Amino acid sequence: MINSFTIRVYGILADTENNILVSDEIIQGKFYTKFPGGGLEIGEGTKDCLVREFKEETGLTITVKAHLYTTDFYQPSAFNETQQVLSIYYLVEATDLSRLVCKTRRFDFSEDQLSGKNQQENFRWMPLASLSENEMTLPIDKIVVRLLKSSRNIPV
Repeated sequence: MINSFTIRVYGILADTENNILVSDEIIQGKFYTKFPGGGLEIGEGTKDCLVREFKEETGLTITVKAHLYTTDFYQPSAFNETQQVLSIYYLVEATDLSRLVCKTRRFDFSEDQLSGKNQQENFRWMPLASLSENEMTLPIDKIVVRLLKSSRNIPV
């Protein structure tokens, strides 16, 4: 039974060649491809959350540029059956993308990452032209991919 909310905040980061940053993760022993971001903490604004999450996860300092999408339907959490998810997506930019360590293949985890018990995360760039809903694991991310693909004005 759903008895609480979780608020998740995600960033859509594009490079100068219109590649979109995605995160491949191992969470609770399962593999996910999603947009970078994370959970809102008590006393934190959504933009501050996203800046913090990007710094923690990627090492990048981002600037939040524009709101893209907020969940407008009921979605139970994929990670906690007692929570409903509300996800907020922003377009973001970062100046020093050369600092970001990225993989080229999906779920390209090292042996150490695969044997670890904690959550693991790798990043990779996906060309917007070939990014598809099927690439993403979470239902709300699939909607955001459709929005990105249908828009002609995604700032990079």
